[in-house]
Amino acid sequence: MMNDVAVGIDVSKKKLDVCIAREGKYKSKVLSNTPNGHKELIRWLEAQGISQEAPVALEATGPYREAIAIHLSENDWRVSVVNPARISGFAKSELSRNKTDSADAKLIARFALHAELEIWQPPTPAIRELRALVDRLQALSDMKQQELNRIEGLSETCEVAVKDMIIDHVHWLEKQILSIQSKIDDHIDGNPELKRDADLIESIPGMGRRATSQFLAYIGDVRRFKSAKALAAFIGVTPKQKQSGTSINGRSSLSRTGHNAARKALFMPGMVAKRFNPVIIAASIRLEARGLTPKAIIGVSMRKLVHMIYGVMKWCSPQKIDTVPMQR
Repeated sequence: MMNDVAVGIDVSKKKLDVCIAREGKYKSKVLSNTPNGHKELIRWLEAQGISQEAPVALEATGPYREAIAIHLSENDWRVSVVNPARISGFAKSELSRNKTDSADAKLIARFALHAELEIWQPPTPAIRELRALVDRLQALSDMKQQELNRIEGLSETCEVAVKDMIIDHVHWLEKQILSIQSKIDDHIDGNPELKRDADLIESIPGMGRRATSQFLAYIGDVRRFKSAKALAAFIGVTPKQKQSGTSINGRSSLSRTGHNAARKALFMPGMVAKRFNPVIIAASIRLEARGLTPKAIIGVSMRKLVHMIYGVMKWCSPQKIDTVPMQR
């Protein structure tokens, strides 16, 4: 596949490095990563004669790219948010040596000229609000664990006042965590589509309330994926094999080339499913007999959970939850 023209954007906190690749020539511009800068970008692209049919590619890194991706998508531009591993692989194939914002924008534009790109679908406002709440809940949970670690690390000779301050902070964090969890529950209950999908996901043994809200926040509607395998690959829970000839025959492992936050959110459910999900219990027994390590079995459990989530959300209605066939 070869496009005649493509746009690459390297996004950072304060600026957008934009490059247009067309007929072997490049034109670059730097804009602010602000609402005004996003509007100016569209005006500049139109002034350069770029149509909305031209692919516009960004890397899926950091939180700063979503605003510009949403703005372009809502104005009918063909935006693709690309896994950075693909861009990195393309750079290696070109033996790229420079690593600057402008060079990265040019690299992304060249990649977009040759690659087969999928059009990015922006998350709904309900999903964006859910993600903000979920991220805040995770941040507070991390703070609480840090404070608990500090209490554990305090020596017996430490002043009582310091320990009391940390304990008071932990109590405050616990109240905030409960408050935000309640807001998450209310938000899901107040959105019929989110409520429907949450009920379907929670019907799967191993998927609890918090893991369900995280999955919905990070992935959204899984029906946009063509298959369960595509969803598993997007998250990064597909197997990565190491085999070549007769000399290399390593163990398979998770690819980890995917959505890091969603993959982390599935780790604990994967452990729980090993004990309470009948299908995954049976698979775990078979894998243990074959000599797989406990960590590798958790990875398989995570992948099977993804397949089950895709199955119930793609093919089931909330009224049919009790009859969902927990197959592969």
